[in-house]
Amino acid sequence: MFQIGEIEIYPVSAGLVQVDGGGAFGLVPRVLWSRYLPPDDQNRVPMTLTCLLVRAAGKTIVVDTGMGDKLPPKLVQQWGLTHPRGTLLDGLARMGIQPEDVDIVINTHLHSDHCAGNTTVGPDGELRATFPRAEYVVQRREYEDAIRPNERTRATYVPFNYEPLYRTGQLTLLDGDTEIAPGVRAVVTPGHTPAHQVVVFESGGQHALFVADLASYAVHFERLGWMTAYDVEPLVTLETKRHWQRWALDHDALLIFQHDTQKGAGHLHADAEGHPIVRPVEVVLA
Repeated sequence: MFQIGEIEIYPVSAGLVQVDGGGAFGLVPRVLWSRYLPPDDQNRVPMTLTCLLVRAAGKTIVVDTGMGDKLPPKLVQQWGLTHPRGTLLDGLARMGIQPEDVDIVINTHLHSDHCAGNTTVGPDGELRATFPRAEYVVQRREYEDAIRPNERTRATYVPFNYEPLYRTGQLTLLDGDTEIAPGVRAVVTPGHTPAHQVVVFESGGQHALFVADLASYAVHFERLGWMTAYDVEPLVTLETKRHWQRWALDHDALLIFQHDTQKGAGHLHADAEGHPIVRPVEVVLA
């Protein structure tokens, strides 16, 4: 658990997937990125699906929901999805949290590995909200892009992860940076998608950032030119990271990385040559 002033932040595992190294590192040559994350014999690298349980101002908040339980066996195999520490709901249950206890769900964006757990199939075969009482929030632009995907984005924008929530009025669309609860802000960080958002925590003079896919791995945050092949606006990603690098240094902020298997969290510092480097801190998953 991380304590940021009066805010409690609990990283919770929603599983582990295996993705092609070329997707995870884009134009960076394999000879460079493999020094940081060696691939397997299929050129795959692991990505954790870390979500957050947040307690702030009396609210119980979940940030992102992982792959959920709706994937057919073929896609489970394609993703290499495993649950070494159980599902998101298992992790929440270990914290004493049942789905009906959650007040707010923040989706950083609507790619399947971040929001498929929004919905589940009920006993009647109908899709329903995984967290029945929760208000789900995402940027309006993100939702509009998700319901009108193009040839590049169609595979990762899957309507049954979010459209049922919109139809029932459970999905709130945000128009820019928004305070979700005291000390908890959703902030637009374009690049990975035009309306991708991070979650900023500020309380008691302390600061933290849930980086999400602004930087899938810590090395992506350290190196402005390194980013995934999934970023739809890579040059925008670069400039967005430049801004948040400065912010992280200025505030000595805790950075929480969603997909990194080696540096799940840390603080950004300058090394002996002045290069940004993330010094890791221990992450204890719920």
